[in-house]
Amino acid sequence: MAAELIDRLVELYNHPDFWLYAAIPLIAGIVGWATNWLALKLSFYPVEPIGWPPFFGWQGVIPSKSFKMANIFVENSLAKLGSTAEIFEAMEADKMRAHFIHQLMPRINDIIDDIMRESNRVLWENLPRLTRELVYARARWQVPRIADGMMEEINERAEELVDLNEMSINLLSKDKTLLNHMFLECGKAEFDFVIKAGLYFGLVFGVIQMFAWIYYPHWWVLPFFGFLVGATTNWIALNVIFRPLEPVKIGPFTFQGLFIKRQKQVSATFARLSTREVLTIGNLMHNVLDGPNADKTKRIIRRHLRPAVDATMTRVTAQVMMGPTAYAEMKDKLEERAMDLSAEIFDDKKFNEERAAHVARMLYDRMAAMTPEEYQDLIRPAFKEDEWILVAIGGVLGLLTGIGQLVFLFGQSLLS
Repeated sequence: MAAELIDRLVELYNHPDFWLYAAIPLIAGIVGWATNWLALKLSFYPVEPIGWPPFFGWQGVIPSKSFKMANIFVENSLAKLGSTAEIFEAMEADKMRAHFIHQLMPRINDIIDDIMRESNRVLWENLPRLTRELVYARARWQVPRIADGMMEEINERAEELVDLNEMSINLLSKDKTLLNHMFLECGKAEFDFVIKAGLYFGLVFGVIQMFAWIYYPHWWVLPFFGFLVGATTNWIALNVIFRPLEPVKIGPFTFQGLFIKRQKQVSATFARLSTREVLTIGNLMHNVLDGPNADKTKRIIRRHLRPAVDATMTRVTAQVMMGPTAYAEMKDKLEERAMDLSAEIFDDKKFNEERAAHVARMLYDRMAAMTPEEYQDLIRPAFKEDEWILVAIGGVLGLLTGIGQLVFLFGQSLLS
């Protein structure tokens, strides 16, 4: 049997078309690599549509369904890792309060000057300096108490003020580049494998295709095997990423889905990206102050701010000097400035990074402890949603390559 096989190989080597036959596996490997590379690129790019999709243009599969994909991504990951209250707790309310006070204190005088000049410039600038200094001092004395009350109530009512899932979905669906980045970073090793696997599986199937063509040189063999190579390599590569979920031992080898085996590494990447791009204090506070429940936040700020303003300005005296209407307008302006200032203060990059580390630790611990079934859903939707497209693209390009081999390598017609 071995001698017969050797004879056949020698006969094949001496065949005048040997190099044409040898080119079949090489072409199959290149096609497998190229189809997988193209299929993945088409999944994520272009971010914005070009032409007139879907028939006369294209937009990446993920960006074209950004809201749906963001929804799946958030529901399968962030929503399972922590509630709004837990996120706020991990950020440590006392640190947020201290940061707020530290940033606000140096601005007190300027804030009061701006608001009072807008309300009654002449009156404010003609007040004795000692009186203005008294107002400044009273305000600085009130700030810690105001911050304590506001931050405590916002922290206690976090679930009511912020819909964490809705905030994350809106952010990711509007920022398609960020959505792509989350998927690509978390699945980088797997995406690289899919591309390389196209080459390896393509070479293996190409050898089968070569022998099929040698023994059955019918016109349909190369196109058929070209389609089989393109579609099968994509299908196998996609499944090897996620299957099997649990380790399976076969002889000395242990097999498990590549993505599943990297749970700890991916958890660290996901936690870092989530807390630096999505679950930042800046984004959370912007949602608290400008989101769907901003009216509730304004009432909280008003409730804590107005008594302090009355005490600082000595309400009766201020109303006599400014008039009740002007005094009420001045307080409204102060409330608006407090909202704007709060958002600005919590946009501080360094402070966001410090707090992000604490939240990231919580997310990592919980994601690393997920079951394989729960964990695979972090990135599986990126493939599962349109997996058939990746397989079909591979099959069609493989078919076209098989036709090209038939016509240009072996000089045959499809009609022969």
